[in-house]
Parts: sequence; C-alpha cells; structure tokens
Amino acid sequence: MKTLIIHGDPGIRKGAVIEHDGEELVCFGINRNGEWHGPERVQLWCTVGEASEFEDYELRNYVPHFLEVDRVDAEEVDVLREKGDLAH
Repeated sequence: MKTLIIHGDPGIRKGAVIEHDGEELVCFGINRNGEWHGPERVQLWCTVGEASEFEDYELRNYVPHFLEVDRVDAEEVDVLREKGDLAH
C-alpha cells in the first residue's frame, strides 16, 4: 500500500484500477486537492495498493504517515477501470 499523488485528473474515482510503472493498483481512497487554492492543476492524493490489501485499508491496519509516496502526472497513469465497487 502507498500514497500516489497524481498531478492532474485522469478521470478516476474510488475503486478505480490503474497501472503505474507496470504495477496494477486499486484506488482505495482519493482526496482531491487544489480546487480553490493551491497548484494550477488539481492533485489527487490516492491511497493505492493491491486488491488483497483492501481489508487492511478498510480496518485501518496501516499508518498513513509511513506509507511510501510516489508523484506522477496524470498522463503517466493508465486507467484500466475508472471507478468500481470495493466490497466484492
């Protein structure tokens, strides 16, 4: 599990499946920043991980401050599914 900061909006929402650096990731949660104040382009702060890590995310079995952080432009993210149901 890690935090992925996406500069720009590739059109994803919670439950999206994306590919970054050859790794397929599920977006467990997304915070949208920069609408009113901040950078020129919106930023999406996504908590992402493998589908098998969803239970740990849901039960908060992690410390958000210690997650690895990656920063990418929206153009570098391949969207496999724009949104989805995480409860399957």
